[in-house]
Amino acid sequence: MSDDEREEEVPSDEATRYLDDLSDRHELRQRYYGLLQELRVVLPGVQVLLAFLLTAPFAQRFNELDEWGRRSYEAALTCSMLSVVFLLGPTFLHRFGERTARRDRLLWSIRLMVVGLAFLGIALLAALWGVARFVFGDGSALQLVVPVAVAMVAVW
Repeated sequence: MSDDEREEEVPSDEATRYLDDLSDRHELRQRYYGLLQELRVVLPGVQVLLAFLLTAPFAQRFNELDEWGRRSYEAALTCSMLSVVFLLGPTFLHRFGERTARRDRLLWSIRLMVVGLAFLGIALLAALWGVARFVFGDGSALQLVVPVAVAMVAVW
């Protein structure tokens, strides 16, 4: 597979906006299936994070969290749940969306995926900050979170 073909697997909103539902039906279908494949890779990780966050309050030391620890937990839990909701959205659009609105379904699916990944990033950073702060203290937590946030922005 060439670099050009790989780039086309993840279409941008702008590139997709000019495709026609009738004449580009095959292209739209291929792009949508590519997007769904990417979501199949991302979702298990998000679900594991969410499962961990849902069980964390039952751990013995959870009660030792101070107000900021609980806030970071709240942010991580909420954002991971929203991430799952938004990352599952394209699947529902694929199954229940109007079949003749291929371009619009793809555009909205890309948007939902981007929002879901943004919520995932926030959830990961909040969870990292909360755990690092609990284990290492405020200063070290910040030293751990900042490089990870910079890497996320640079890579994502």
